[in-house]
Amino acid sequence: MKRKILYVEDEPFLGKIVKETLEKLDFEVRWETDGKHVMDHFNSFTPEICVLDIMLPNIDGYSLCREISKLCPRLPIVFLTARVETSDLVKGFESGGTDYIRKPFSLEELVVRINNQLRLNSEIHTNIREVRDKVKVGRYDFYPQRYELHSPDTVIKLSQRDMEVLSLLVSNMNRVTDRKKLLMAVWGDDSFFNSRNLDVYIRKLRQYFREDESILIQTLKGKGYLFLVP
Repeated sequence: MKRKILYVEDEPFLGKIVKETLEKLDFEVRWETDGKHVMDHFNSFTPEICVLDIMLPNIDGYSLCREISKLCPRLPIVFLTARVETSDLVKGFESGGTDYIRKPFSLEELVVRINNQLRLNSEIHTNIREVRDKVKVGRYDFYPQRYELHSPDTVIKLSQRDMEVLSLLVSNMNRVTDRKKLLMAVWGDDSFFNSRNLDVYIRKLRQYFREDESILIQTLKGKGYLFLVP
C-alpha cells in the first residue's frame, strides 16, 4: 500500500517537481497550494505524514500545523522554510512540527527526511505501546496513549513532542537518560537546532511537574538527564 503524503506548497514549479518525484517513488501525494483548503480535505485523505511550507496564502504553515496536530497529534510534520533564525525553528517545533528542511533543498534530502520521519514515528509508537496505559509519576498520572498528564488539580494536554520526550524519560525513570540517544530517538539527529529544541521541551516538562516538588528533571552536563521520582 502506498504511503500517503499531504504536501502544501504555493510555488507551482517547485510543487509540481516535488509531487512528481514522490509519486515516482510510489508515494501517494495530495498537493495543496492554499492553507485554507487543507483541513477541508484532511479527513478524506488521511495522510501518514505532512510536508508544509511555512509561507502560505491565507493560513501560514505554523497555524496549519497547530490545527493538524490537534486533530492528529501523532502525525509527523516536516516544515519547508527559507527562514534561518533559531526562533523560527523553535516556533515550528512548538507548533507541532517534527522536522524541517531549509530552502533551497535537494529532492534526495527531502525523501531521506520523509522516510526517516515515518521510521521514527513507527519506532516511537512501538515504544509507547510498551509503556502502560497509565504510569504513576509522583502525584501525577501519565497517559501516553491519550497524550495527557493528570495532576491532582489539572489535566495537561501534551503535544506530540511532549509525549515522546516524557515517554522516554519515564521508561528510564531514576536512571540517566543519554542526551544524544534521546535526540536520536525523537528527532533522528543530534544537530545544534534539535538540541536547542530539546532544551525547550525539558523546560516545559519541568513546568508541568511544578506541583510536585519531589519530582526533579536534573541536567547532567555532557551526559543527559536524570528523571528523579520518589
